Amino acid sequence: MSTRLLNICINSLCKAGRLERAEAVVIDGIQLGCLPDVVTYNTLVSAYCRLIGVHEAHSVLPRMREAGVKPDVITYNLLIAGATRYSLPDHSLHFFEEMFQTGIVPDECSYNTLLHCLFKCGCTEGAYSVFQDMIEKNVPPSLVTYNTLLYGMCKSGNAINALRLFRDLPKHGFSAELVTYNTLIDGLCKCGRLAEARRILKELGESHCVPNAITYTTVMKCCFRTRKFQQGFEVFSGMISRGYTSDAFAYCTVISAMVKVGKTRQAYAFVGQMFKNGTALDMACYNTLIYMYCKEGKLDYAIQLAMEIEEGSDVYTHSILVDGLCKMGYVDDAYGQLHDMERRDLGPNLVAYNSLIDGLCKTSDVDSAISLFTRMKSKDSFTYTSLLHGLCRVGKYRVASKLMLICLREGINVLPSVRRAVLAGLWCLGFRRDARKLRAAIKKASLSW
Repeated sequence: MSTRLLNICINSLCKAGRLERAEAVVIDGIQLGCLPDVVTYNTLVSAYCRLIGVHEAHSVLPRMREAGVKPDVITYNLLIAGATRYSLPDHSLHFFEEMFQTGIVPDECSYNTLLHCLFKCGCTEGAYSVFQDMIEKNVPPSLVTYNTLLYGMCKSGNAINALRLFRDLPKHGFSAELVTYNTLIDGLCKCGRLAEARRILKELGESHCVPNAITYTTVMKCCFRTRKFQQGFEVFSGMISRGYTSDAFAYCTVISAMVKVGKTRQAYAFVGQMFKNGTALDMACYNTLIYMYCKEGKLDYAIQLAMEIEEGSDVYTHSILVDGLCKMGYVDDAYGQLHDMERRDLGPNLVAYNSLIDGLCKTSDVDSAISLFTRMKSKDSFTYTSLLHGLCRVGKYRVASKLMLICLREGINVLPSVRRAVLAGLWCLGFRRDARKLRAAIKKASLSW
């Protein structure tokens, strides 16, 4: 039995998530005289980082040394990458320092991984310090390094410097690749700089690089997020006209945006085009279509789609159906969807509960709404606003005033119209003491707001 065969067995077991069996194979190999090497332990470190955590991965290193195997730069790069996965910047810096202490010289991959971790966790100043240290240690930055810097600058809202760095890439001896353009476009979009993002997209089309579906989808999402729907539709049309086969995500994004602006006919046209292209439907796609049907009041189609995915439906599927059923007045059926969600232990969803409370209050079934309200573990301003509206609808102003006092004490701000309605109801019914108490509480809370 060779060490290479041992490593292949351990790698296969780690990929299957059978870490205990992989550890047993290492022991069996040693007993058979097949000694593990650094690749063996690096495979275990990678698996522990991916499946369990960096603490457990780091605990492999003492066993390496006991077996006479020294950790190498790849070992620590894997640990830093694991810390990045779990957003642990302190751990990544600790592993980086430990490399120096053990006499291991970090390479370009070490610095790039550490930079990504620090930028990802918002440690911008620390990341710049690491980059400066990289230059001082004569470790030549690569295009990956500059892509990481672009990502970090955009993430921290420093889009101007990101654009400057992008323009200076030729000075550093690099030409922008597609991933560079995509990184910058995504960063500019997240910073809200849609005009600059579209300008870079235009430059990309004129360069030697060919934009892909990810490029167009990134800009399209930004357009819709900033409610510039027409520009988003133009980007999508440009993507299709250039021969890019759009995936389900892009179709769902544009269909959802069209439904929101009331362009239902165009939304249905894209649904037909999506099916015609044979685009595989994922859960997000199903949820988008169910939302569209609910928005149009076509509950039969929505429920039929939900039945197709059956046990594969998620908490968003049920929340969409609950909201749609309540808006159509089928509150009992909405209750059934909520019970099904709880039965499958999909977790509490505030949107579903809020929709049902709003639906119950609109049917004047305030007692059921209060019962559901008491069951909720978390509540927001919409929850309280809906219930307060319902209480005012049936004339339970004193109950509403007590609930509003709770809101004020907990710092939950409800709509001014609701506050006025409760106060007006108390004065109208002659509950003057309650009205004065509530008015004083509102005035006191307004000072803190």
